[in-house]
Parts: sequence; structure tokens; C-alpha cells
Amino acid sequence: MAKKLRLDKLLSNMGLGSRSEIKKAVKQGAVAVDGKTAKDSGLIVDPDTQQVTFHGEPVVYRDTVYLMMNKPPGVISATEDGRERTVIDLLEDEDRLLSPFPVGRLDKDTVGLLLLTNDGQLAHDLLSPRKHVDKTYEAVVEGDVGEGDKAAFTEGVVLDDGYKTMPASLHVLKQKTAEDGQVMSTISLTIKEGKFHQVKRMFEAVGKKVVYLKRVAMGPLTLDDDLEEGTYRELTEEEVERLRAHRSAGVLKA
Repeated sequence: MAKKLRLDKLLSNMGLGSRSEIKKAVKQGAVAVDGKTAKDSGLIVDPDTQQVTFHGEPVVYRDTVYLMMNKPPGVISATEDGRERTVIDLLEDEDRLLSPFPVGRLDKDTVGLLLLTNDGQLAHDLLSPRKHVDKTYEAVVEGDVGEGDKAAFTEGVVLDDGYKTMPASLHVLKQKTAEDGQVMSTISLTIKEGKFHQVKRMFEAVGKKVVYLKRVAMGPLTLDDDLEEGTYRELTEEEVERLRAHRSAGVLKA
């Protein structure tokens, strides 16, 4: 539910101009509220119950944004950086208006599902170490991933800093042997925490190396197969409701 706000703020928040430009548009009769030409750019309006038009076009107000991105390699999961290209740089101007930020981080060379939103409470629930939100990855690993590795991941492995991970679910999807005899394993791994470089470090703990890593799911969200790397879309209402239901049902609670 949107809160009541000034007409000029509503329109500027939606990228229709600066406050001064909006004020000028109101003076020119370009803005109407509930079918009546607005006289005052400072008029308080309720976006939930009143219809605002700008040059005859309805203005659909939103104060939260939820974006699903298939993060490409080579960009970092941050809102800004002085040297590196960020995921925010991949957004169209209109999608930056509400200042979305990435929920969590994917390594620079890791691809896949990244949620961007300005819903701070939802982001907190997804990221809190106490919530134990499932994150599923697909990876290509150098080495023969077998039953011993599955058992080790189920038990929890000790990382290079001495931390023992929570139990994780490991499945081998396929394996291929290269001409040099090197076995490459394609796996699916679901973890419930998000330590720094965790997936790569877990495989290092069992003597193997991750050469490709993609996140395919986080909580109730699954990466849209139609999203190419570097592209994104808004979440559907159903996806947003699943996130909210996930939280209210206690799934995200400790």
C-alpha cells in the first residue's frame, strides 16, 4: 500500500521530470487528478485510490521494485564501484529510479539468479544468517564427484578458515572425461548459508576445483530460463506473493 504524497514527488519519482519541470507541467494543465486538471503541484494525493494522468496518460505509481536478473560474468554485485562495472549499470534508467540494490552477492565470475529490490525488510529476511534460506547452484567441477563427496557435504565440510558448513545437498547431474583423462562433473548443490566464496571453498575442501558456477534458485525464486545472461525482468505478482508468503509462513524465520 502506497502512502499519500505530494503530486510533484509522485510524478518525479516515476521519472516524469524534476520538481521544477513537474511544476511547469501542472501550470500548463498537463496533469490531472481523478479527471480534473490539477492546479497545485503540492497537492497531496493517494496513489492507491486516486487516478493521476500526465499529458493524458495514466501514471501507475509504485514505491517498491523487484527485479530478477541473470547476472553475467565480469560484473560485480554492488550498487556502485569506482573501477568495476556493476549490476546496476545493466539496468535501464527507469528501473534505477527507485534505487534497487542486489540482495546478496554473486562473485564477479559467477552467473545466474540475482534479486534486486528496494524492499529492505525482504532483503534482510533473505540474507540473515539466522534464516537459513536455501540457495541452489549448478556448477562444473574438475574431478570425479562421487558418493564420498555427497556424504561429506551432507555432514558439513571444514573450510580453509576452520568453519564447518551446515549440511548441504549435493547431486551429480552428469560427468565427462576429457582426452587428457580429467573428469569434469556437472553438479547441483543446495546450501543454507552464504559464506564468502562458499561453494568454491567447499569443493576445495574435498580436493576439487569449481570452474563454472551458476545460481539457479534462492528461497522460492527460480531463475527464468528465458532470461539470457545480462538481462532482467520484473518479478510477476505471483513471484512477489511467493516471497511474501515464504516469509509470513515462517520459512525464512530462524
